[in-house]
Amino acid sequence: MTQTTPTQQIISAIRALSVDMVEAANSGHPGAPMGLAPLMWTLTERHLAVDPANPTWLNRDRLVLSVGHASALLYATLFMAGFDLDIEDLRQFRQLDSVTPGHPEYGHTPGVDTTTGPLGQGIANGVGFALAEAMLAARYNTDDHAIIDHHTWVICGDGDLQEGIALESLSVAARMGLGKLILIWDDNDVQLDGPTAWAMGQEDVMARVQATGWRTLTIENGEDVNEIDQALTQACQDDGRPTFIRVRTTIGSGSPNKAGTSKVHGAPLGAQEVALAKTAWGWEHEPFEIPEALLDIADRHEVGQARYEAWASLYAAWEADQPDLATQLERILRHELPEEVDDLVLDWQNGDKVATRSASHAVLNKLATIAPELIGGSADLASSNKTTIEGSGLVGPNAYAARNIQYGVREHAMAGIANGLALHGGLRPFVATFLVFSDYARGAIRIAALSGIPVIYVFTHDSFHVGEDGPTHQPVETIAALRAIPNLDVIRPADARETLGAWLYALGRTDGPTALILSRQDLPVLEGSSADLVNVGGYELTDVEDPDVILLATGSEVSLAVEAATFLKDDDGIETRIISVPERERFTDSEDADELLGDGDIPVVSVEAGVRMGWEGLADDHISMETFGASGPAALVAEHFGFTGELVANTVHDLIEEWDDIDEDDE
Repeated sequence: MTQTTPTQQIISAIRALSVDMVEAANSGHPGAPMGLAPLMWTLTERHLAVDPANPTWLNRDRLVLSVGHASALLYATLFMAGFDLDIEDLRQFRQLDSVTPGHPEYGHTPGVDTTTGPLGQGIANGVGFALAEAMLAARYNTDDHAIIDHHTWVICGDGDLQEGIALESLSVAARMGLGKLILIWDDNDVQLDGPTAWAMGQEDVMARVQATGWRTLTIENGEDVNEIDQALTQACQDDGRPTFIRVRTTIGSGSPNKAGTSKVHGAPLGAQEVALAKTAWGWEHEPFEIPEALLDIADRHEVGQARYEAWASLYAAWEADQPDLATQLERILRHELPEEVDDLVLDWQNGDKVATRSASHAVLNKLATIAPELIGGSADLASSNKTTIEGSGLVGPNAYAARNIQYGVREHAMAGIANGLALHGGLRPFVATFLVFSDYARGAIRIAALSGIPVIYVFTHDSFHVGEDGPTHQPVETIAALRAIPNLDVIRPADARETLGAWLYALGRTDGPTALILSRQDLPVLEGSSADLVNVGGYELTDVEDPDVILLATGSEVSLAVEAATFLKDDDGIETRIISVPERERFTDSEDADELLGDGDIPVVSVEAGVRMGWEGLADDHISMETFGASGPAALVAEHFGFTGELVANTVHDLIEEWDDIDEDDE
């Protein structure tokens, strides 16, 4: 395996740096980088359209390392190619505050296009990138100027393909005809616990992929640069199908005692084995030592700059020819909303009965006329979620300018693809399903929150008010679980006005995702409700100076609290302050919370059709759901669980009496 040509020497350098990084950190995954180095460098040197000086260039190729534990391979390649990484960055691999974390993280490392690590997510992200490319090309390219025209490359492993999100995403990609999407499978027969056959038996992966509608190619020798190059060249010849390339590699290639075994998957080789591997590669340099002459050969600045400047000239000609489109695109890329959003008004009157999912539909379609970047879809529930952009058609081959995406019943892929759509730039995606099924999408939602990706989630059918469908479809713990995700804004509007405010907040947010939690059933438009105050998290709905009790409520339970307050006032003269809390975490952190909640001399009660988890820091008592729901007409289910105005009033009355008894005992 001795390396002689400059290309082979660069491949050896990438291998050496990868194992050096793992050894220095005393943790990591050397095996995949050792096996994939020829593929990665051939792709980078001969095919990948990027510019190290402009790593966020709009029309660059997107590169996704879905097999994120092989991050040392990516960092070593970026370094050799001339991206803004130095040897010290590689030495700090997997260390606190380094730009070379254990798995690639979007926003941390130049050249990293998305956060990967949870297996399968990168495949979905890649589908999102490729779909965004097709949709933007349909919107902005002209016959004379194709300003959006790039490939998306995804490198995955066996574990990626074993995750359900992978097959979901493969199906969507084929349905969409994403001919510029190229997925490369590192087929090395080994995973963490042992041979891949232990997990996959005799499964024919290529037949499975072909069955979804992909074109498939095979690289028999993952060490042969010319064979790799030929396959990648063929993959770039778009025939209307995404391309899946199987590349046969040896995990830990060059390691005389561990290559081809799980021993090299996720642990350092050890100094002796590293030395033997480097000898096999013909690499004679000290750890982290790369000859300057080799770095000069590997550097991709010149070719990258030429690609970028050619595109910039094309873009300038397009901009001169299409000034209105250019102004629109540049606004979107700056994450700015059109000025018309500030004047958006929907005419709802107090007492109107509107399900918040229906209000969301009205808002969405108003916004869609103003913000062309707003696109999205549902997991086969658009008619129930009410998330169709009217008159905009379904996205697909020859219809990429449409705005409605039919994901099928694939919540996880839907959310992962949305991450890629948003990260690409130029589009603002929303996705939708029933709230209870958000659990299927949770892995991708978490990545969106971690990466600061501004996806909008529309989750409808938000409580036991689903009724007859029963407890399998009645979320109880789901809102609390979503609120537990850092940087995910969870908004549960009380009525149509708050729904407008929730959408405006979500669309204006650029540093993370937002979940809108919406009702199936009609809710009254409440006197005192406000679209403008949603962004503070919580506000006083009823103007009561000297209350006897404070009710904190969200969503459908705000109108329930209003009903209960009427019973309390009429029957016992009890004055109730009602605080609508569309976003609990924002309210908790707000300056208004302490003032509205008082100094502890009167009881504070939370009212929400979900578990009480998280309300303990705000309220003294709770009207909540601590069991699963039940099947039956929604009104009867509500009565069964104590969620009617009268029953809430009775519960609050009892809590006030208990509170008074405690006060008397203290005296």
